[in-house]
Amino acid sequence: MAAGEKAKAAAEQAKGKAKEAAGRAAGNERLEAEGRGEKARGNARQTKEKAKDTFRS
Repeated sequence: MAAGEKAKAAAEQAKGKAKEAAGRAAGNERLEAEGRGEKARGNARQTKEKAKDTFRS
């Protein structure tokens, strides 16, 4: 996995997790859902990069 893409995926996952937790703590469903979405996008980015690495080998 490219180091830059790996870092982007990890950052997106962390940002999403933080937003989700903040939304849950504040009772803000919109913020919580936005955090879940960002976390999912980070997971998808990471999965995509792992698949690319698998096919390169």
